[in-house]
Amino acid sequence: MTTNQVGDPVLDAEDLRLLRLMATGLPLETVARRTGLSERTVRRRVRAICDRLGVTARIQAVVWAARRGLL
Repeated sequence: MTTNQVGDPVLDAEDLRLLRLMATGLPLETVARRTGLSERTVRRRVRAICDRLGVTARIQAVVWAARRGLL
């Protein structure tokens, strides 16, 4: 689990892996293939990450992590 700043939500290694792959611009279908997860599982995890970070879009989650030096 990772926190970078006091009070930030905690992201685990799999969360960061998904965010890194999304940051490259890959579609979720490709992210799913590369991680060995189903596309449905990837969508659920991404939604959970967004909810935890308090954002509404995947790109916002990527920007959030990038600004904190997590990518």
